[in-house]
Amino acid sequence: MDQKRYEIGLAKRKQVLGEAYVDRALNNVDDFNRDFQRILTEYCWGETWGDETLKPRERSILNLGMIAALGKMEEFATHVRGALNNGLTPNEIRAALTQVTIYCGAPIGVDCFRVARPIIAEHVKSKK
Repeated sequence: MDQKRYEIGLAKRKQVLGEAYVDRALNNVDDFNRDFQRILTEYCWGETWGDETLKPRERSILNLGMIAALGKMEEFATHVRGALNNGLTPNEIRAALTQVTIYCGAPIGVDCFRVARPIIAEHVKSKK
C-alpha cells in the first residue's frame, strides 16, 4: 500500500462525501471488505480524485453522468451529495441530469431526478 496515496485519498473522500459517511464505511471494515475499502481509498480517491488536473466540480459532473448511465441509484445519491459538497448548484445538477436524460434515456432520467430532488431540497433547506 502506498501510504501517501491512501492519506490523500482519505482526505479527498471525506471532503467530497463527508466525514460521517466515510467514518461509517471505515468503521464497518472487516476481513471480508478490508482490502476493498483500502483499494477504494487508495486508487479511486487517492490516485483518481487526488489528481489535481480536473477540479472536484468537474469530477462530480463526470461521476453523476457515469453513475446515472450505470443505473446505480444508491451510489448516484451519494454523488449528488458529493456534487453539492463540491459546489455544484441545484441548477447545475438539474442541467447535468437533463443531459443524462437525453443521452441515457428517460427511465434513467426519471430515476435520477427522483433520487436527486429530495437530496437537493434537504441541502437547500439546510442553507437557509
